[in-house]
Amino acid sequence: MATSSTFALTFNGKKKLIPFSHIAIRLDRRDPLAIAKEEILPGVIVSADQPGLPFDRLEINQKIPAGHKFALRSLALGEEILRYGCRIGVASALIAPGDWIHTHNLDVGDLARNFEIQTVPTGSPQAAVNRHFMGFPRPRGLSGTRNYILVVSTVNCSAQTARAIAQTFSPEMLAAYPNVDGVLAITHSTGCSIPAGSLAQQYLQRALINLIDHPNVGGILFTGLGCEVNQMADLVEARRAQAEEGPGACQIGPYLTLQELGGIEATITAGRQAVRDMLPQVNLSQRVPVPLSSLKVAVQCGGSDSWSGVTANPLIGKVADQLVASGGTVVLSETPEIYGAEYLLTSRVTSQAVGEKLVERIKEWQAQAELLGVSLDNNPSPGNKAGGLTTIFEKSLGAVSKGGSTPLMRVYEYAEKIDCPGLVFMDTPGNDPVSVTGQVAGGCSLVLFSTGRGSVFGGSIAPCLKVASNTPTFQHMTGDMDYDAGTILAGKPMEDAAWDLLDLVIRAASGSPTRAERIGYREAEFVPWQPGIVL
Repeated sequence: MATSSTFALTFNGKKKLIPFSHIAIRLDRRDPLAIAKEEILPGVIVSADQPGLPFDRLEINQKIPAGHKFALRSLALGEEILRYGCRIGVASALIAPGDWIHTHNLDVGDLARNFEIQTVPTGSPQAAVNRHFMGFPRPRGLSGTRNYILVVSTVNCSAQTARAIAQTFSPEMLAAYPNVDGVLAITHSTGCSIPAGSLAQQYLQRALINLIDHPNVGGILFTGLGCEVNQMADLVEARRAQAEEGPGACQIGPYLTLQELGGIEATITAGRQAVRDMLPQVNLSQRVPVPLSSLKVAVQCGGSDSWSGVTANPLIGKVADQLVASGGTVVLSETPEIYGAEYLLTSRVTSQAVGEKLVERIKEWQAQAELLGVSLDNNPSPGNKAGGLTTIFEKSLGAVSKGGSTPLMRVYEYAEKIDCPGLVFMDTPGNDPVSVTGQVAGGCSLVLFSTGRGSVFGGSIAPCLKVASNTPTFQHMTGDMDYDAGTILAGKPMEDAAWDLLDLVIRAASGSPTRAERIGYREAEFVPWQPGIVL
């Protein structure tokens, strides 16, 4: 790609004409705007080299940052502005051809929401991908991408104890157990001073107790203080009584509380011994070829830019379609980040009940926002806006594309166990660690995460593959990024990129470490959703 200075050159005293296709992308023939591939300086003359453009020559009036929008024709005050052929807002000022379009002249405006529900037949239009990955077989037909022992803190008061137990088992100490990928501490900052029976407690308990059945977990040990609101001993014992036995079954250690055992040091000693007792049995699990149908993949986006909805998110959507066609499960989430684009999902649900549940969640988020006196359009972060995303509708249209094109099978509450194959939705906040924690607690064993600005989220328990929306971000943060979707802007066919990314998914699911895993385990990124007040 040419540098930005190229776009302001003159030739024999005349301004140089730059072909439109060299410097910009128009995503839909109905769009009155285009996206700059790189920074364009004022005074550049753009020539129409594609059919359907509403100009022969167009002069750029202001500097257009890379990934930002500029007008292809005049836009009147209050006129709807489209991207992807869909409304992203209205002109808040008169916009001339060649003007930069952003927060100064584009606003959300009033929108009559479309909550129409359309049901479609169950099933994927694509042929199944005849591929396998090397996974750890578990009971009930599940397969893990990793084989961990977890030391779980049920309250923040026992978090340091959980860390001390887990940190004992270094790679050197685990060398005798080659099929164990690690001993990890799962900690968080809550568990007390929350109302008993509240959503906060329900979400926390669900997120923690469902780890027992997670396909990446071969053994688990719970630690608590003893007097906390988040009492979980009975839940653990009930799950222990229901636990499957046999090869690959999760080993559930004793429930350890500091007050009962006599403090931190005694609990650490007991915890270390409990893990040592688990190791031989957990090590019996081995990787074997398993079908893609046993894979549950969470799809996420964070640190998005304007290219996220052009390259990385649609690319993840293509891979999602391939996984669903093979019988696998793809979990879309981040409810505030589908706001304004939910009709793309309600128009392809498999039942009226599924559509109604998604609409119910959207309306609940609207009600909560109004109660707190905030707008869901505040969702695009300053970084999102600096990257070219102006409104929540623009961001949401790109975010929904991560879910591909297959029917929406089910809608789950936060951290619920996912038991339905195909494309499903989980109600979560847009915050990446909180959202991924819910998806992983639901059973996702791998995360596909797109980013444009450069998120460094790495995940916990489930390996996280980072897909950069543009080549400069991929090259600048190469130690954190796993795949460069910017090659699509340079001409690589989307279908070819999708096969490449699917290959990467299979390698990561089979044990190849992600970039994030090479840096180290992200203990601080397990963050259960805690709505409500702290008492």
